Amino acid sequence: MERNELYPIFLKVHALDTLIVGGGNVAIEKLLFLLKSSPNAQVTMVAPIFRPDIVALSEKHGFKIIEDVYDAGYLVGKHMVIATTDDVDVNIKVYNDCKERNILVNVADNPPYCDFYMGGIVTKGNVKVAISTNGKSPTTAKRLRQFFEDVIPEDVDELVQNLNKYRDTLKGNFEDKVKQLNEVTKNLVSRKKIKTQF
Repeated sequence: MERNELYPIFLKVHALDTLIVGGGNVAIEKLLFLLKSSPNAQVTMVAPIFRPDIVALSEKHGFKIIEDVYDAGYLVGKHMVIATTDDVDVNIKVYNDCKERNILVNVADNPPYCDFYMGGIVTKGNVKVAISTNGKSPTTAKRLRQFFEDVIPEDVDELVQNLNKYRDTLKGNFEDKVKQLNEVTKNLVSRKKIKTQF
């Protein structure tokens, strides 16, 4: 059986410099994905032309858009790059330039040219669930996201906040605190099987 060997992490994109190469439909999809997760994401976009809604979003969120063709000089200081152009050669050049500089890169819709994938995300306050299909089926990730959005209660963040306050009152070492928190939260786990269709 094939195995998903991706290692999930949650990046503080408000503290990282991200470059999006492209200004069309795929570019706005990736941009909105970033801004949904973090409205304060540090983003720069470079493309010869931009969709009007990208220009409007740049004014609203304060990120930089540069009307120019891609050049490797735009990689200076960047931590992460997303290539979204409709020119395969440009996207592969972006990929190769990033690999030479040890910059994480995602070439949209081209899994062999990706260090990371942008999967489905469910956010309820401080709770965030990320879903990956190893780049195989974005549709499945979307359906799972919709499922978890329905299943995870809206007030789950209140639980997180209360447990955080309770944790601060606990005494003892880390292991003792974990045992106490496990005891308090063990009834949250439901033994019922949830049936759904995808």
